[in-house]
Amino acid sequence: MTEHLDKTRRYYDDFSRDYERARHEGYHALIDDLSIEILAPLVQDRRVLEIGCGTGLLLSRIAELADEAVGVDLSPGMLEQARARGLEVVEGSATALPFEDASFDLAFSFKVLAHVEPIEAALREAARVVRPGGHVVVDVYNRWSLRYLARQISGARSIGKAHREDDIVTRWDSPREAIARLPPTLELESAAGVRVVTPAAGLHRVPVLRSVLGRAERASVHSPLRWLGGFLVLVLRRGCQPKNTPL
Repeated sequence: MTEHLDKTRRYYDDFSRDYERARHEGYHALIDDLSIEILAPLVQDRRVLEIGCGTGLLLSRIAELADEAVGVDLSPGMLEQARARGLEVVEGSATALPFEDASFDLAFSFKVLAHVEPIEAALREAARVVRPGGHVVVDVYNRWSLRYLARQISGARSIGKAHREDDIVTRWDSPREAIARLPPTLELESAAGVRVVTPAAGLHRVPVLRSVLGRAERASVHSPLRWLGGFLVLVLRRGCQPKNTPL
């Protein structure tokens, strides 16, 4: 476990230098906007935790909506940039969160749990720090998606100065597999799909295609096509047994 954490910390410390490059426009901006739109109704006037907050791109926007927003991340390099934004963040692991039981109304984690090897432990920790009746919102990398096919074709890319994407664990689950991993304290309330119709992120650099794909992505988030989202967002409520949800 320690070896996995150290390897992941080094990867994200390296990545932190370039993480925000090109993340404020085009494809990456759209993905972040859709994520915020899913979270916004749930975080209003709540005490919220982001697990794997990185440089604070999402957390800074959530902080404008929530009563209090706190972030936790494994990487000191990422946290340095989050603190520069004036955010309340602490160093810690998704599998051993440095917070008391039931300390938050909602915990969320995007683009993180797919890279956590003991994902079941991370989900239990997310549930632990949320009060009964509160929410946990996470995304999983969906094997039933165009994004998965694109990654299979393109292969691993370079990250930072010294790493490649395949230097850390990346898990691709089907929706059924993702739901089967949930601890008994979390009930699936709803699901949303992000990056449903985009076959390649680079298409968002073409002005006409960017507009068309943006509208299509927004229309797909809560449609039946949501189960094909490259990022499948699970909205979970703490306190009940999981339900059998038809896909």
